[in-house]
Amino acid sequence: MDNLIWKKSTRSSPNGGHCVEVAVTPSNLVLVRDSKSQLGPILRYSISSWREFIRNLDRR
Repeated sequence: MDNLIWKKSTRSSPNGGHCVEVAVTPSNLVLVRDSKSQLGPILRYSISSWREFIRNLDRR
């Protein structure tokens, strides 16, 4: 997982507050972590689950 490209959410606060980063693995898993705790827990989602999550956010 060292070669992953992590992208910070555009909604993350610039002063080190609430920061979420997302990366996609070669096997198409979406990984989500807290950027302040990069060695902490990582949530894993299938591409289809992640797309459904994003779709539901867009409806709000």
